[in-house]
Amino acid sequence: MQTILVCDDDKEIVEAIEIYLQQEGYHILKAYDGEEALEVLKENEVHLLIMDVMMPRLDGIRATLKIREESSIPIIILSAKTEDADKILGLNIGADDYVEKPFNPLELVARVKSQLRRYTQLGNAAENSASVYTSSSRCDRNSSRMEVPAPDGSVLATTLPSASATLIISALTVTRSSSSVRSSVMNELSCASSMAMVLVLAE
Repeated sequence: MQTILVCDDDKEIVEAIEIYLQQEGYHILKAYDGEEALEVLKENEVHLLIMDVMMPRLDGIRATLKIREESSIPIIILSAKTEDADKILGLNIGADDYVEKPFNPLELVARVKSQLRRYTQLGNAAENSASVYTSSSRCDRNSSRMEVPAPDGSVLATTLPSASATLIISALTVTRSSSSVRSSVMNELSCASSMAMVLVLAE
């Protein structure tokens, strides 16, 4: 059974979402501010997070930033802030979807299913494919370059960071036999304009 964490300071909204998602067979965990959500995530295996933006102690934006330091679980922001700038901010800081309040519960359930399906399918594809896998590395301001190693020890990517940047790069790496995936990889790999990246495909 997949577990979903619902985080909103409005307990009635949390309970309403819980009812709809439980009817679809999901196990629901609840939190009422960002700090509590972080604690729940540390103590439980969570497959998706639905989170409000405006909450006490720790708001949804800062909570999302903290979560993205350690986890790639799908995050759906649920917020009464409907300006385009708010949506763009939410998506840029790591949310996978943005739903405005008031919302249609059935639409939210559909978005939950969509995110979980995508997350599950991509995870299985990366795990089962012989030609595609994921590797993550960190470079900091003291690094002159970053190497992302393959399981066989070969270097797959090199990043030259700017003097003050700290960057976490998730690099999809492919064998030379998969030209279609290679094109996708080049689209996936991105960095700030002050960065230079060279992708080295495994020979």
